[in-house]
Amino acid sequence: MKIFLTGASGFVGSHLARLLVRAGHEVHALLRPGASVERIGDILDRLAVVEGDLKRQDEWFARIDRGRPEVWVHLAWIATPGVYLKSPENTEYVAASLQLAKRLAETGCRRFVAAGTCFEYAPSTTALSESAPTGPRTIYAASKLEFEVSIERLAASWGVHFVWPRLFYLYGPGEHEKRLVPVLIRSLLRNEIAKLASGDRVFDYLHVEDVAAGIWAAAQSDLRGPVNIASGRPVTLRDLAEEVERQIGVAGLLAFDAYASDPIDLAHVLGDNRRLLSTGWKPRYTLQEGIRQTIEWWKNRMRAN
Repeated sequence: MKIFLTGASGFVGSHLARLLVRAGHEVHALLRPGASVERIGDILDRLAVVEGDLKRQDEWFARIDRGRPEVWVHLAWIATPGVYLKSPENTEYVAASLQLAKRLAETGCRRFVAAGTCFEYAPSTTALSESAPTGPRTIYAASKLEFEVSIERLAASWGVHFVWPRLFYLYGPGEHEKRLVPVLIRSLLRNEIAKLASGDRVFDYLHVEDVAAGIWAAAQSDLRGPVNIASGRPVTLRDLAEEVERQIGVAGLLAFDAYASDPIDLAHVLGDNRRLLSTGWKPRYTLQEGIRQTIEWWKNRMRAN
């Protein structure tokens, strides 16, 4: 199958690209000029690379037009930790994504898969199903929701099958070092204090390889619209941190309530993943297994550096 993957060098995109090429698919990957390809170095020669910026499509789209992809998987979006939630650049991604969707529909691509976020939902203390009320609290989440609402209606008018995997919390090899799980692991491996927010916060964490597999399971299914890519299992920040501490073999290095949570942070995020499970998808990793593998990855990386 011919697949056009935007965001192939990112955290999730790199794992999905690896899954797709190993399954024998022809993957055309859009990569920004000068972007790091470290995450996909082992499969780069198996990708049909298209260099270009999502926002400057006239410079590269002819190559995709000739290739006539059957499926578009859209993971390209601003994701810089500490920046992406509040950046005005999110609105530019909405416009560029809608423009690209129209062009791809005109080439005959009939299946679109684009990543959303659990932050589209309104705050809740119960498991969030895909029909739960939305209530984005950041420009990032609002922009994702705006794109989803627009593309869902446009896809229907174009005769395009559209599915919207909503990603919950994720972790694993290749994650940006400034995100929660890497900060925690790296601090404890260095025998340093890990400063954390309230240990009572509830997350729904899934290993990135399981996230990639979930996206592809939804992409191949008959499901349309939002599909939660979630574990369906709640874990508190305290339990997560103590599991990392236990596996590394240190003690007394966790400092909870070291800073106040951002007012936009949700205290409780748990996904109802029954739609995803209906595709036959099952997670490969338990949280304990995934944390163990991720710790080993960071040990090797820190040793090499």
